[in-house]
Amino acid sequence: MDVRLNEEQRQLRAAAADLADDLGPSSVADLEDDARIARLEKALDATGFRALRADGASGVEIAIVAEELARCLVDVPYLGPVLADDLRGRLGREVPDAGSGPASVDLTGSLAGVVESPAELAELSDEDSGRWYALALAATAADIVGAARGTHALATEYAKVREQYGAPIGSYQAVGHLLAEALALIEGSVSVVRHAAWAVDALPVREAVEAARIAKIYCARAGLTVCETSIQVHGGIGNTWECLAHVYLRRVLAATECWPVKLEELTIGLS
Repeated sequence: MDVRLNEEQRQLRAAAADLADDLGPSSVADLEDDARIARLEKALDATGFRALRADGASGVEIAIVAEELARCLVDVPYLGPVLADDLRGRLGREVPDAGSGPASVDLTGSLAGVVESPAELAELSDEDSGRWYALALAATAADIVGAARGTHALATEYAKVREQYGAPIGSYQAVGHLLAEALALIEGSVSVVRHAAWAVDALPVREAVEAARIAKIYCARAGLTVCETSIQVHGGIGNTWECLAHVYLRRVLAATECWPVKLEELTIGLS
């Protein structure tokens, strides 16, 4: 596996990042801005990101977009429509009532409407259903990584401007070490997610599912730690409703609870 992104993948990442930066919520108040959400919905629909699988996109490309959208808390559905698109391709027909199933879910808001095991999965072979499941795990793990990156950036910027004793708090080792350790967790998570996303299409289905389960467990633990670090760096304000740190935490918890994985499901040991 070559972990480097090719030129097309870098362009895809840049396009997703631009959309997220432009229209993702920049404050808790923005979560209630219906006009912004409508513009975001229209813009995301125009990109064709939700139909990437039908266009031949790989698991890596699905994960790249998921990560960038989560980084800026994009609060319109992406993962659900992508998984519905993949399922539709494997079935060779439309899936019924997609609007009430996973296509309705956005992980910044609520888990209401999540359908983890669509009835149509029973119509697929073990091979196809396993790869669909591996994609679901890898995509939600990528979402966790994106949210972790977003909250880490939020904390880093705060540490540059918040002063104590006449100096930015980021200049103190205690804070700097927390942020450095969180960044190391994020970098490790990126690696494990890239491998899992690549495995969706490239490895035998059992190995693909195993890689995706490992990624989900690793990223869930790492993402939670990074979110807790962000809240700690923010200090008292990190525990207030106005700080976006808690929204990132909620997104990580929501993504963790979608297709959750237990250590007992792995065939290898993780510490």
